[in-house]
Parts: sequence; structure tokens; C-alpha cells
Amino acid sequence: MNIIPEIGLVVWTAFIFLTLFVLLRVFAWKPILGALTDRQESIENSLKAAESAREEMASLKSDNEKLLLDAKAERSALLKEAQTSVEAFRAEEMKKAGEEADKFLVKAKASFESDKKAAIASLRKEAASLTVELAEKVLRKELENKGAQEQLISDYLKDATVTA
Repeated sequence: MNIIPEIGLVVWTAFIFLTLFVLLRVFAWKPILGALTDRQESIENSLKAAESAREEMASLKSDNEKLLLDAKAERSALLKEAQTSVEAFRAEEMKKAGEEADKFLVKAKASFESDKKAAIASLRKEAASLTVELAEKVLRKELENKGAQEQLISDYLKDATVTA
């Protein structure tokens, strides 16, 4: 059993290995290294883009929180302004309603006084009319008697001279 190979076999094996090594180096090594370099750059660019996206998301989140706070503050201000406007409108309407009620009361009192005066005047007229009718009836009855007529005239003249 011969373990030592023959020199021709060693030379041919070395020649084939070196030829294969040179061929692989020239035709396969550079494209494989180029692909690995491209892959490494692609991964690095992806990592940079991911980091950039993460930073941009953090910035957007911060901006969104700020916008949300601003929107809440603006909403609060608008609600406060609306409430103030409603209160002012309510106060103005209450004032107008009070003024209209006062005007209505004044008109109602004036109308009541006018109606009262008209009723009193009507009552006085009616009372005067009734008094005249009554006096006329009484005088007719009294004037039928000649002595009573003379007595009435003298009493009238006496009253007229006393008051004058």
C-alpha cells in the first residue's frame, strides 16, 4: 500500500487546482464579492432608511401631539367664546324682554286708567241723567201744588242770596 502519490498525479492535481483557482478568481470571485458588497450596501442603506423613517415618525408624532394640543386649546377657546356670546345674547334678550314687558305694563296701566276714566265719566253722566230725571219727577209732583211752588222758589232764592 503505497500512500505517497506519484509525482505526476501531484503535479496534475496542483495544475488543475491552480487553473481552477485562477478561473474562479477571474470569472467568479469578483462578481461574488461585488454581489456581497452590493448586498452589504443595500442592507446598510435599508438600515439608514429605517432609522431615518423612525426619526421622521418620532418627529411626526411630536408634531401630531403639538397639533392635537393646539386643536384642543382652540376648541376650548371657541367653546368659551361661544358660551360668552350665548350669555351676552341671553342677557340682551332678557333686557329687551324686560323693556317690552315694562312698555306693555305702561300701556296696560294707561289703557286701564283711560278705561277707568271713561267708565267714571259714563257713570257720572248716567248718575246726572238719573238725578235730572228724578229731580224732574220730584219737581213735577211738587209743582202741582201751588203753595209748594212758592215755598220752593223762596228757598231757592234764599240759598242763592246766601251763597252769593
